[in-house]
Amino acid sequence: MSMASMLHLFLVLGSLMVASAGNFYKDFDITWGDGRAKILNNADLLTLSLDKASGSGFQSKNEYLYGKIDMQLKLVPGNSAGTVTAYYLKSPGSTWDEIDFEFLGNSSGDPYTLHTNVFTNGKGDREQQFHLWFDPTADFHTYSILWNPQRIVFSVDGTPIREFKNSESIGVPFPKNQPMRIYSSLWNADDWATRGGLVKTDWTHAPFTASYRNFNAEACVWSNGKSSCASNSASSTSSNGAWFSQELDSTNQNRLKWVQKNYMIYNYCTDTKRFPQGLPAECRTS
Repeated sequence: MSMASMLHLFLVLGSLMVASAGNFYKDFDITWGDGRAKILNNADLLTLSLDKASGSGFQSKNEYLYGKIDMQLKLVPGNSAGTVTAYYLKSPGSTWDEIDFEFLGNSSGDPYTLHTNVFTNGKGDREQQFHLWFDPTADFHTYSILWNPQRIVFSVDGTPIREFKNSESIGVPFPKNQPMRIYSSLWNADDWATRGGLVKTDWTHAPFTASYRNFNAEACVWSNGKSSCASNSASSTSSNGAWFSQELDSTNQNRLKWVQKNYMIYNYCTDTKRFPQGLPAECRTS
């Protein structure tokens, strides 16, 4: 077999392995939208739609306490102003933990805003926002959350865009005790989503549709009060997988700096007007 043929075979096998990683019927429940959310293509594809009457959403069947979660999304094309596509991990209750990707739509030709946040015990206020270095509506791209005992890393197509380290040693709470489900929704937020609410949703473009595929979770599944992982300590990496103690190597640290230098448009850690009493503790150490 020639080298070109072998390479082609590896690429085909690789795509088959990724494509078989998730089955939306097996992994998720559609939770709202009255038929606007659809599972298609042998359960390989899920679409959410929004019209003037309602948006739609889904959630994972499993709860997770640490994991590496990947999902490919293709966002609402064209004039998506006023719409928000949210994809996040969240625990229940009034003192919830949450790890957020939110995609804020925009007028045709203007870039999406990728909004990230981390909540612990019901408190967020840790927003970082980015533009992307590609058109997220033209094709599917992979959005990943790595959550282990040491850090949370948000990545796009394998490139880290944000790292939130465990800073409990200086009194900063870190999500570590509350199992979370994966949620996603497409909804109308034209009171704030685009230019602070100045640009409203143009319903003549409805229905708006976002698409999902290739869900994959290497994760500790929480069920009946127990974790599927050997132990929630860093020493259990060998049995839980490399992600459990994964950190950013020098290459990925440089990629992170590149994204933050060129594509970050808001960082709570530099917003001195918002925090006149002093920036949050984790900002002073990073």
